[in-house]
Amino acid sequence: MDRRSFVSGLLAAPAVAMPAVAAQQYTQRTRGLPGLTISDVRVITISAGTGYPWVFVKILTSEPGLYGIGSASNLTQTLAVAAAIEKDLRPFWIGKNADQIEDLWQSTNVHSYWRNSTILNNALSALDMALWDIKGKRAGMPVYDLLGGKVREAVPVYAHADGRDMQEVEENVRQYMAEGFTHVRAQMGGYGGGGMIPPGKGSRPVGGFAGAAFDEDVYVDTIPKLFEHLRSTLGPQVKLLHDVHEHLTPSSALRLAKMLEPYHMFFVEDILPPEHIAYFREIRQVCTTPMAMGELFVNPQEWKPLISDRLIDFIRCRVSQIGGITAARKIAALCEVCGVRTAWQEGGDNDPVNQLASYHVDMAIPSFGIQEENHFPELVRDLLPGTAQIKGGYLYGTNAPGLGIDLNESLAAKHPLVLPSVSDQSWTTVRRVDGSLVRP
Repeated sequence: MDRRSFVSGLLAAPAVAMPAVAAQQYTQRTRGLPGLTISDVRVITISAGTGYPWVFVKILTSEPGLYGIGSASNLTQTLAVAAAIEKDLRPFWIGKNADQIEDLWQSTNVHSYWRNSTILNNALSALDMALWDIKGKRAGMPVYDLLGGKVREAVPVYAHADGRDMQEVEENVRQYMAEGFTHVRAQMGGYGGGGMIPPGKGSRPVGGFAGAAFDEDVYVDTIPKLFEHLRSTLGPQVKLLHDVHEHLTPSSALRLAKMLEPYHMFFVEDILPPEHIAYFREIRQVCTTPMAMGELFVNPQEWKPLISDRLIDFIRCRVSQIGGITAARKIAALCEVCGVRTAWQEGGDNDPVNQLASYHVDMAIPSFGIQEENHFPELVRDLLPGTAQIKGGYLYGTNAPGLGIDLNESLAAKHPLVLPSVSDQSWTTVRRVDGSLVRP
C-alpha cells in the first residue's frame, strides 16, 4: 500500500477507538451501572468581560447528578450557535445513549444533511466535550487517561508579545522569558502591524477610505527586520513565532517565508488564507521556514492535503471549531504518521472549557507541538472552577475526573451575554489604501 492509500484509509476510518487499557478500566468501573442516556441539554450563555461572549452546553444524564460541560463559543455567531443547539439539536440529542460518543458525533454531523459549517462544528464540539466529560466522571478518570494516558507532565504554551516598535517588542519578549516561557510569538502593532499606513497617509482616492491601511510590501520589508533585531539581541535560545493572519497574496507570502529563514522561526502562522493553501507547496520548495496553518479550517478537506503531503509543520485548528476532542484525536493521529505536529489555536476570545479540551488531547498525543496560551479575567476562576493554570510557560489542568472543570450557574446568571459591537470587529475588515478588503 502506498502512502496516499494509507493516509486515505486512515482518514476514512470511522473512529480512533478508546485505547484497550482505558476501555477495560472504564468497563470495570461502570460494571453493573444502568445504561446512560441524555435526559436534557441546557445552553448557558455568559460574558466574562469585554470580548468574552461564551456559549456553553450542559448535558444532563439519566444518572442523577451526572452531567458534562462543553464549549460552543463563537465570537461572531454567538446567537446562531445557541439557537441551533436549542431549537434543532437538543430534541435530537435527548434520549440518545451518552456512552456512544462516536456514533452520536457521526449522526449529529449528518443530521442536518449539510455539514462542515462553523455553527454545526461548534455544536458538535460542545456535545463531544460534554460526553467525554461525562465518561471521565463516571469512570473516575481524567479524559486524558481515557485517551490512552498522559505522555507528558504538562502542556507547553507560547506567549504573545507585542509592541509599538522593535525595542518594545524585545522588552516584552524578555519579560515572558523571565517568566519561564521558552516559546514567544512576536507581533509589532497587532495583526498587520509593521505594514500599516497611518490614517490619512499614502496615495488615496479622493473621498475614499481614510483609516489605517495595510500595505503588504511595507509589511514584508518590516517584519524580517523585526526578527533580525530579536535574534541579534535575544540570542538563539528563545523559540520565536509570528502570525501573518492571512494578510498576504501568495507571491508576498513566498517572499516573506524566504526572508525569515535566517532567523530560525519556530513557526510562521497563517501566511496564506484558506483559499490559497495550494501555494504551501511552493513555499516548501523555496525555504525551510516552518509553517503553521488552520485557524479558519472547519472541513477535513482543508487540513488533509496539507498534513498528508507534509506541506505544513503544525496544524492550527481550534478544537471547538472542528468537532471537539473526537475530531482533534483523529487529526493528531494523521499528524503522527505524517510527521506534522499540533498547535491548537486558542485566541483572545476563547474559553476555559475549550482550553481544557485541548489540554486533555495534548496530554495524550505523541504528535503534540505547542499550544497557544490564553489568559482570562480573574472572575473566571469563580465562574468556571477548575480552569487550567499557566505557570512558567506550562498549562496545568486539575487532573480531576472528566475535563476537570465546572460551571457556577448562579454566578453565571449575574453575567449575562453581552455581544461585541460591530465596531469591535474591524480587525476582520482591514483595508488597503484604495479601500479594498484584505482577507483575514
